[in-house]
Amino acid sequence: MNPSERSGNEAPDSEPRLKKILAPMARHGLGSKGNKVPILTNHFNVNVNIAADRYFYHYSVALFYEDGRPVDGKGVGRKVLDRVHETYDTELAGKEFAYDGEKSLFTVGSLPHNKLEFTVVLENVTSNRNNGNASPGGHGSPNESDKKRLRRPYHSKTFKVEISFAAKIPMNAIANALRGQESENSQEALRVLDIILRQHAAKQGCLLVRQSFFHNDVKAFVDVGGGVLGCRGFHSSFRTTQSGLSLNIDVSTTMIIQPGPVVDFLIANQNARDPFSLDWAKAKRTLKNLRVKTSPTNQEYKITGLSEKTCREQIFALKQRTKDENGKFETTEVTVYDYFVNIRKIELRYSADLPCINVGKPKRPTYFPVELCSLVSLQRYTKALSTFQRSSLVEKSRQKPQERMSILSSVLFFIPMTYHLEYLIMALQTWTFRFWQALKMNNYDAEPLLQSCGVSINNSFTQVEGRVLQPPKIKVGNGEDLFTRNGRWNFNNKKFVEAVTIERWAVVNFSARCDTAHLVREFQKVGRMKGIKVDDPFPVFNENQQFRRAPPHVRVEKMLEDMQSKLPKEPKFILCLLPERKNCDLYGPWKRKNLSEFGVVTQCMSPPPRGVNDQYLTNLMIKINAKLGGLSSMLAAEISPTIIPMVSKVPTIIVGMDVSHGSPGQSDVPSIAAVVSSRQWPSISRYRACVRTQSPKLEMIDSLYKRVDEKNDQGIMRELLLDFYFSSGKRKPDQIIIFRDGVSESQFNQVLNIELNQIIEACKFLDDKWNPKFVVIVAQKNHHTKFFQPNSPDNVPPGTVIDNKVCHPRNYDFYMCAHAGMIGTTRPTHYHVLLDEVGFTADDLQELVHSLSYVYQRSTTAISVVAPICYAHLAASQLGQWMKFEDMSETSSSHNGVAPAVPPMPQLKDRLRNSMFFC
Repeated sequence: MNPSERSGNEAPDSEPRLKKILAPMARHGLGSKGNKVPILTNHFNVNVNIAADRYFYHYSVALFYEDGRPVDGKGVGRKVLDRVHETYDTELAGKEFAYDGEKSLFTVGSLPHNKLEFTVVLENVTSNRNNGNASPGGHGSPNESDKKRLRRPYHSKTFKVEISFAAKIPMNAIANALRGQESENSQEALRVLDIILRQHAAKQGCLLVRQSFFHNDVKAFVDVGGGVLGCRGFHSSFRTTQSGLSLNIDVSTTMIIQPGPVVDFLIANQNARDPFSLDWAKAKRTLKNLRVKTSPTNQEYKITGLSEKTCREQIFALKQRTKDENGKFETTEVTVYDYFVNIRKIELRYSADLPCINVGKPKRPTYFPVELCSLVSLQRYTKALSTFQRSSLVEKSRQKPQERMSILSSVLFFIPMTYHLEYLIMALQTWTFRFWQALKMNNYDAEPLLQSCGVSINNSFTQVEGRVLQPPKIKVGNGEDLFTRNGRWNFNNKKFVEAVTIERWAVVNFSARCDTAHLVREFQKVGRMKGIKVDDPFPVFNENQQFRRAPPHVRVEKMLEDMQSKLPKEPKFILCLLPERKNCDLYGPWKRKNLSEFGVVTQCMSPPPRGVNDQYLTNLMIKINAKLGGLSSMLAAEISPTIIPMVSKVPTIIVGMDVSHGSPGQSDVPSIAAVVSSRQWPSISRYRACVRTQSPKLEMIDSLYKRVDEKNDQGIMRELLLDFYFSSGKRKPDQIIIFRDGVSESQFNQVLNIELNQIIEACKFLDDKWNPKFVVIVAQKNHHTKFFQPNSPDNVPPGTVIDNKVCHPRNYDFYMCAHAGMIGTTRPTHYHVLLDEVGFTADDLQELVHSLSYVYQRSTTAISVVAPICYAHLAASQLGQWMKFEDMSETSSSHNGVAPAVPPMPQLKDRLRNSMFFC
């Protein structure tokens, strides 16, 4: 049956055809291909000696002030529970406990009673509740006479603690998980062990971010610009593996606000010259909810806003010691400036004409001069980093493998003797060793709760067996072989395997400094060298200078109007010169206008300051060739069906899926789902994309199958499957291999039972008798497993695959480093095979994954993850820039509890839908 139409006499199912509920498949063997090499990994073996009848006891924790109000201040919980432990050791029967900082507490064995109540008092406690009388904006001021009022302001320092039994967790659930028998109990038991480590770090004063912890040490800070610092710390988590329980420790980084004087932070944040050129409206938004310490009392507060007037003009009512005839304290009006300078005798150098910091409540403001306020350290910065900040962070956070090994060894306060001398010398040459000296060492074996669990941690990096796969054979123009070296290659004296013709094309210049005549000549020369015929372009279109400062969309409109008025025909290709290399605000409007409205392929570039060279233009030509339908190289396997027979001999579509979400803080910005698929089988180098918007933060793609009536499905998969059918000689794929990016292990079942089910429904809707076989693989980059070569400063070689010792005890997974890590430490991709109905061997599947890292038509290197996933990410990112999402989180708040409608994604022009426009 022609899948482009569903015949009317085939009644559609009234209900979805659900397969049985699926779970991730079990491993059915290990790979053996490749050269075997010893590899070290940042997993540390954990010895577990747990009696079969022992339990973790889970208790719920509730905290109240003495007047019965629940405690809502973050951070105070640990202080309260620490005081409970110190004060009521006998009532707790001497039990150690692990507290998660919120509402759960765990012990080994039970407490004396199922419900316990305690009362504790904390001195000088700080909380998120602000004290309206603690500074001059209220009805008093923080001088000596006010200290009695400061003792017990609007929150109590007496706390009531209720601890109630919640559940028992058998400790032998960990042993069961190591045998592949995972359950809720095993996950909870491992969570308890992780909480023990978090508590261990919290007692050292660390900032905790999920399973990472960060010390307050200036040697661990790197300035990334804009008043933001990268703070180096550690990730730690217990993992079940084939070789038993392991502790995975890795270097981690989080973003924090630059501590110190508020003014210094604001100047850096706004790139201002001095305090008097600051945008204080922006400063108010930036500072809200940050914590400061005030001088000279060193009292800590949370910022609630800024004063409307300057320090010199802002008035408050100051209480006097005398009382009026009604017995009430008299007040007198005084400015904040006069109060601090004339009454408190504190010199203010520059605050007089600046707003004050407000740490009070809306009706009881509390003001301090800005120069007396310093931001507390270790306050997280949760907004998205700018392009410049990201580049700076990457540049300053790079760690060669030996640097990372030395610092990871330090976490356990031990460096393995085998590597002791070598890595100690290396560490001495790096800042990481100085960082190590500054840290309070984590001596986990001394942790009493771990001891009582029967848990001890080995101090050595785990050694595993890696295998280095041979790189796939690559074909270029004239049937020549292209040989790779260390996962890289070049096109010196080579032509593209399928070169296009660039005709009817134009150059537009948005005020970039460039000799366009020279650029065109060099562009044509390099094109000829690679086998591309490049016709002469239309005359160059330079931006009219009167529009140079206009909004981006206006500049684009005017440029296109100018082109339309002067060109005899619509161009087939436009080379666009942009003035900025990174984050140019013209990019989105330009791409949208050309791809969605005019259907013209474009390539943007920002001419390098030193001019273009052959290598630069070759890299540019690779992308242009792919966008116009050509290929720079292909795998020999796409020509010879004997190399990857399970894909080359049976019609197979390869799918890559990814969902991108709005930046942190943009809760109402729609998520963007992108799915790419291979076409023109047996090619595995050509792809097309389909991109849709969906509800904010929704990770599961909900538009793979979208039936609108009995004969129509408007889902993503129908579009991609039809394209495969018509581009592959009217063959339907018998095999569908799906690579999914961006999902966690807790979402694997959803991938199998929500997304896969939609794909099955899309296939059935096209042809009720069609039953393709499925392979579903999840790729994860956001993990903390790293690999190192023993006795070598280099990264592991490209093509390294590991499927033993540190992989899952039951499920089918493996790690692959397909690329050459040139900067820092290689981050392997963790592949999880959730389903394999085709029946690949471990070697065949790993070879396929490795090969798909060599078909990326944007570079001359093997990439770290399979190309379909990279393409899906690129498509989502590029089309996401079309949409004006930035303001939605501020303007689209739900009305009457109804979420705002998700705007649809603008459609590509028909003639570009099958192109690799995302390259």
